[in-house]
Amino acid sequence: MMLAYMDHAAAAAEPDAGAEPAVAAVDAAEFAAAMDFGGLVSARPAAVVRPASSDDVASAIRAAARTAHLTVAARGNGHSVAGQAMARGGLVLDMRALPRRMQLVVAPSGEKFAEVPGGALWEEVLHWAVSKHGLAPASWTDYLRLTVGGTLSNGGVSGQSFRYGPQVSNVAQLEVVTGDGECHVCSRSADPDLFFAVLGGLGQFGVITRARIPLSPAPQTVSTTPPPNRNERRPNRPAAADRRELALQVRWTRVVYASFADYAADAEWLVTRPPHEAFDYVEGFAFVRSDDPVNGWPTVPIPDGAHFDASLLPANAGPVLYCLEVALYQRGGGGDGGGDDMDKRVGEMMRPLKYVRGLEFAAGVGYVDFLSRVNRVEDEARRNGSWAAPHPWLNLFISSRDIAAFDRAVLNGMLADGVDGPMLIYPMLKSKWDPATSVALPDGEIFYLVALLRFCRPYPGGGPPVDELVAQNNAIIDACRSNGYDYKIYFPSYHAQSDWSRHFGAKWSRFVDRKARYDPLAILAPGQNIFARTPSSVAAAAAVIVMMVMMGMKRRDRDEHNDDGDDDRVIVRYIWEGCKRGGFRFDGMDDVSRAVGPAAVARLCSRSCKRGNERCKRFPALILFLLIPPGEIGMPFDGDTHLVSLLG
Repeated sequence: MMLAYMDHAAAAAEPDAGAEPAVAAVDAAEFAAAMDFGGLVSARPAAVVRPASSDDVASAIRAAARTAHLTVAARGNGHSVAGQAMARGGLVLDMRALPRRMQLVVAPSGEKFAEVPGGALWEEVLHWAVSKHGLAPASWTDYLRLTVGGTLSNGGVSGQSFRYGPQVSNVAQLEVVTGDGECHVCSRSADPDLFFAVLGGLGQFGVITRARIPLSPAPQTVSTTPPPNRNERRPNRPAAADRRELALQVRWTRVVYASFADYAADAEWLVTRPPHEAFDYVEGFAFVRSDDPVNGWPTVPIPDGAHFDASLLPANAGPVLYCLEVALYQRGGGGDGGGDDMDKRVGEMMRPLKYVRGLEFAAGVGYVDFLSRVNRVEDEARRNGSWAAPHPWLNLFISSRDIAAFDRAVLNGMLADGVDGPMLIYPMLKSKWDPATSVALPDGEIFYLVALLRFCRPYPGGGPPVDELVAQNNAIIDACRSNGYDYKIYFPSYHAQSDWSRHFGAKWSRFVDRKARYDPLAILAPGQNIFARTPSSVAAAAAVIVMMVMMGMKRRDRDEHNDDGDDDRVIVRYIWEGCKRGGFRFDGMDDVSRAVGPAAVARLCSRSCKRGNERCKRFPALILFLLIPPGEIGMPFDGDTHLVSLLG
């Protein structure tokens, strides 16, 4: 059923010069797939596919491959900000439609893993793992209503990344459907090139349909001893903490800095501590020195209602202040006094820091509540309408070497009045990222995530026009480039291949090679604007390979002394030479032999073949080239003689 539907959708999307334009039925899903969270780009697909399995994903990709121009984009929960998950006139895979069956996998070594679908939200993984098994992944994103496949295709960072690595460093195995419509299971030891290509690969090499995520014991519930006088609670401690039994699995603390130099020095010191002296989470953000409820100091206190005493700020404080945010998880057994022991540990780790004394805020919270803290931001944004407004977000990785200069030029310059949303700025370590993945990072060992998360005010006069905000983002990027900062854009959106080449740097050549290997027709993730699929490119490839096939057939006809196996290799040799001329890259002649096979040649030339029913299972995309009707590549077809004559 799915394959038949895909063939119909693909055929309907193909242009027909003799037909009147079709009037498509209005489909709410297609409208949704034409938009994303960023609200800056719109691209209507030809169809939205709701796969029920990885086989359905493969069928959709193969159906697109049978056409001259269709592309395929995987869409998770729609939180791209620049059209990265769109496919104009193509097929959009609604990955949320995949059944959200999760499974606990226990390895012979005793290690535990969560086997989860690529369309599952991290929030769903969290609740399943903690509630059913008392386990949890180590690395998260701040916002959990993102899909597993989506974050693994980009990086997946948060305040845990400095210690546990990003999410792309916390996955053991993937199930991936590549651009040729084939399903693969890959890992560090099995098909590692595909495994690392897909991680941070921006969807260019395959669609992640399942992932195996390492698990460890979740932080445990601890008891807390109430203060002697129940009417005299500890400063900045919630009233709920006076209960005898409380799920205080996380100690969450925020402190304020007036000096960026002090802030950065302390943040970098914290992320480079040995594990037994480290927090589990270190983040931070910049905010405006004002009482503005969106940009100013009201965004700092935890718990809600705590007082920010601005009189404690030093007289020389500038227009921008900084908040360092840390969290410590409860490990091991709980028991009476466990919460107090956590307080003691936090106090010892905070003591050397140079924050403004008196401007510290702390709370004991549950682990799930802590990880779900951004949900409250979403709820409020939905109420006030800003969730549906455009979000011209900009995310950068900037080396520690240049972060102070960036602070002066951008945070205290261009953005001194804020961005009507969080301005995250916190360090992480490059050594926690596997260099084999596709993610592009700055050169420095310590680099900062700078996330300018603008929430446009939806009411008239509520803020600058979106075009001005986008222009300001571009000005920030231009400043980074012109000042020679060591930086990369996280969630990049470029439109010229020269920009992509500069972005990936030394990884670009490998990125291009991997694209040719895993998605040779450039079917996948067209919204990234890295590679373009055009009818002319398909036609050129088909023409080159068809010509080489026919030369091989003529050579075989002339060579009566070869046995069947040698004949086949003669054909393959010519095919390979044609592939090299056309710019295609393969691992070797054996790969081409397995890919093409005499069956495809026989079908193309209408000749008989001993293995005429053989079906290639490695490179169906290459078979596609061989089976394109000659009329589609603009060539008359009247036999071998005409084709060979084209070779001149």
